[in-house]
Amino acid sequence: MGQYTIKMPDIGEGIAEVELVEWRVRPGDAVAEDQVLADVMTDKATVEIPSPVAGTVLELGGQPGELMAVGAELIRLEVQGEGNVKAQAVAAASAAGAREAMVSREGAPALPPADKGSGAPRSVQPANPVPAATAQPIQRAPGERPIASPAVRSRAWELGIELRFVHGSGPAGRITHEDLDVYLASRGQSSVASRPESAWAQRHGEEAIPVIGLRRRIAQKMQEAKRRIPHFSYVEEVDVTELEALRAALNKRYAAGRGKLTLLPLLARAVVLAVADFPQMNARFDDDAGVVTRHAPVHLGMATQTDAGLLVPVIRHAEALDPWACAREIARLAQAARDGKASRDELGGSTLTISSLGPLGGIVTTPVINHPEVAIIGVNRIVERPVLRGGAVVARQLMNLSSSFDHRVVDGMEAAQFIQAIRALLETPALLFVE
Repeated sequence: MGQYTIKMPDIGEGIAEVELVEWRVRPGDAVAEDQVLADVMTDKATVEIPSPVAGTVLELGGQPGELMAVGAELIRLEVQGEGNVKAQAVAAASAAGAREAMVSREGAPALPPADKGSGAPRSVQPANPVPAATAQPIQRAPGERPIASPAVRSRAWELGIELRFVHGSGPAGRITHEDLDVYLASRGQSSVASRPESAWAQRHGEEAIPVIGLRRRIAQKMQEAKRRIPHFSYVEEVDVTELEALRAALNKRYAAGRGKLTLLPLLARAVVLAVADFPQMNARFDDDAGVVTRHAPVHLGMATQTDAGLLVPVIRHAEALDPWACAREIARLAQAARDGKASRDELGGSTLTISSLGPLGGIVTTPVINHPEVAIIGVNRIVERPVLRGGAVVARQLMNLSSSFDHRVVDGMEAAQFIQAIRALLETPALLFVE
C-alpha cells in the first residue's frame, strides 16, 4: 500500500488561489476514480475537484472557507501500489504521528503536521468521525460556532432547532440535514416543542455565521459595485394589463407546443428593442482605463436566487431569441444555477442585467448594478388597482420598474427616456413582435 497526494489543480484563467467550499468525503471513506472530493470556488463559479485515483481518504488538507493556493496539498489517499509519496516521507509522517499521539497521551495537545505546500498549518480531520446515525444532542461551549449551510440553517429555524445543540457529522463538524433528522429522532418529540413555552419568554445566545463560499463572493462583489459605481435609481409605473392579457392568450394557444411564457421573456424582448435606440445602456465601463465599451450583442444577465445565494446566469445573444426561446433559456439557466451546475461561461460576460423578485418584488426596489455594467432593470410585483380612465374607474394591472444606472456614463434624462421606451413597448405589447 502507498500514499497518493492530490494537489489543488490549476483551474485556469490565471487563478492563483481558490476557496475551499465543501468536502464531499471524510477520512476513512473509500474513494472511486473520478469521484468528486471537494467543491472549490473561483471568482466566477463553483468547481468540483474529482479524484484521479481510487483509494481511502487519510487526511484532508483544509477547512471550508480557507483560501488554498494552486499546487497546495488538497487531500491524501491510501492507494494500492506505491502511490506518489516517497517512502521516506511516509515514514517521517508516521513517526511524527506517533510522537504526537504520545504527547497527546501525556496530556499536551497534539498539533497537526505543517502543510509544506502552502506553509500554513493543515487542518486534519479525525480519522474516525462520529457517524451521523449515532450523533447525540450536545451543548457547545460559549462562542463556539456551529458550521452549516444556509439551507440547513433555514430548515433548522423552521423546525425550531438551535444548531448549538446539534452534533455535526460533516467535515470540520459541519451540520447536515441528516444531523437535523437524527437530532429530532433522538429528542423524541415534535419540533414545535423546541420553541419557548411562552411567547413572552426571554431569548438568549447568539450565532456567528462564517461568510464563506458564494456568500463571500456576493459580499465582495456588492461592496465593489457600491464602492466603485455612483448609483442613481429611476422608478416608473407600467400598466401591464394588455401585456398580461396577451400572455394569457399566447399561453392558451401555444403552451402545449412551445411552452408557457412568463413576464420575463417579454420584458427581455422589450429591453432588447429599447437598447437599439439606447446603445449606451448595453455597455461595460472599465473605470481603471477610462473606457466605455458598447456591445452590439445583448448578453442579458438574469439575477437568480439559489439556496447558496445570488447568481447571474447569462442569456447569450438575447436579441436573436423569440419570447419562447428566451423563456426556455431562462428556465434552463435558472435550473442549472440552482443545481450548482452552471458553467463559468454561463455565469459571466453579461452586458445588461434584469433583476426580479417575482411575487415578492415589493413596490419599489433599488437594485445594485452588476459591475462593470452601467445599468440594471428591476422588476416589481404586479398589483391590481383602480385607475381613472376616460372618466371611469376601472381595474388595471400595474407594475413598477425600479432601475439603477451608473451616473458616470448615464445621465438622468437618458435613463428616463430608456425606461419610457421600455414602458411604451410593454403597454402596447403588439410592438414586441414588430421589427
